[in-house]
Amino acid sequence: MSLKFPSISVKKLSLLLVVIATLASLAIAYEVNRIRQIYAFNRAVSTGKNPQTDKQSFEAKYATAYWLAKNERFKESTLLYSQLTQKGTPAQRAAVQHNIGNMFFLKALQVSGGNDPKVRDEVEYLLMQAHSSYKQALKQDNSNWGTRRNLDRVITLLPETPTPGVGESDSPGLIMGNIPNGLP
Repeated sequence: MSLKFPSISVKKLSLLLVVIATLASLAIAYEVNRIRQIYAFNRAVSTGKNPQTDKQSFEAKYATAYWLAKNERFKESTLLYSQLTQKGTPAQRAAVQHNIGNMFFLKALQVSGGNDPKVRDEVEYLLMQAHSSYKQALKQDNSNWGTRRNLDRVITLLPETPTPGVGESDSPGLIMGNIPNGLP
């Protein structure tokens, strides 16, 4: 028993191979162009410039916000990061929250020093914001050990929250507010 293959003329086969070669060449040209765009994008982002391609992509905004934070332009960076908190995958949103926490944490470390109550209150506020951001990051992606470590560091730096009714006061009724003492 022999197999019979349909006969294809040399002309048709040549035409099919030319079409395949043309399509492959176009695909290669597209990929080479895309690689150049990615290289230019990475170069622009690493120097803090706006990229010429993919301007509205998550990666472009994230990289710009990261560069701003690295150069201690925290307000602008926070604004860009806050736009990204609702976009991307859970891992990307966790990275955004992690970096927001890092900015608050670094700012708190820069501000800290002395016993001035205003400075202490500002540091506590910044640490609470970092704490909140790290917790949000862990809710999105619980696998990041850097976030866990930073959250642990922030918790150790935060002042302990007093428990109602327990404190330095001799009269716990003062802490509890207007609840009268002596009721049955």
